[in-house]
This record gives sequence, structure tokens and C-alpha cells, in this order.
Amino acid sequence: MSKKNKEVLQILENIFQSEMEGVFRYLHYSFMIMGHHRIPIQKWLREQAQESMDHAIKIGEKITAYGGHPPLFTNKIKETNTHTVDQILAESLEFEAEGLKLYTKLVKVAGDDIALEDFARQFVLAETEHLEEVKKMVRRES
Repeated sequence: MSKKNKEVLQILENIFQSEMEGVFRYLHYSFMIMGHHRIPIQKWLREQAQESMDHAIKIGEKITAYGGHPPLFTNKIKETNTHTVDQILAESLEFEAEGLKLYTKLVKVAGDDIALEDFARQFVLAETEHLEEVKKMVRRES
């Protein structure tokens, strides 16, 4: 296996772990939302968990296409035990920014592998949109 393919696999494995972390994180948050805003926020969080699962499936398939083995563990999930909507959104913002960095790194290592670069760029677009949406959610009305 070439040095480049090893680097691509390492990044893909990191992304896979991050996406699986997203499944756990967003499901957990959805259980912890309380109050009059529970239903729409819970729904949004569960949609985020499902999207993380969908991303993990695509990344897992890409890992095996490169001859790798998707990891059976996630990153350690930081838990503040503060479950206000504001705190959850702040943690989500940080989490989404880290995910975007991983996908951007994959674009950079793709080199002349146009298919891999395009694959990674699609995720960069999706993660950027997530980040923008969360930023709008934490922004206070003027």
C-alpha cells in the first residue's frame, strides 16, 4: 500500500470515528432536551444523528474500497452534562467545525484522485452547510 493510500485511510478512519461520534452525540442530546422547545429541537437533533449515520456508511464503504477496516470504536465524547439548548448548540458548533477540518484534510490529500476529491468535496459542502445552520441557530436576534 502506498504512503498516500495509508494517509487517505487514516483520514477516512478518523472521519468514520467522528461521524459515529455524531450518531451518539446527537441521539444523546435529543434525549436530554426538555421544555417547550423540545419537539422541534429533538427532531432536528435526530435528523443530525441520522445524517451522521448516513455519512458513516459512505465513509465505511470508502474505507473498505481502499482495503481498510472501519474502526469499531469512536472518539472519546466530551460531555459537559449541561443540556440547555444553548450549550448543546455550542457543543454542536465545535463538533461540526472539527468534522469540517477532517473533510477538508481529505480534499487536500486526494491529489490527482479526482473521484476521491469530489467525494470529499461533497462532504465539505454538507458540513459547511451544517456549520452555517448551527451558527444561525446560536445567533441572537438583533
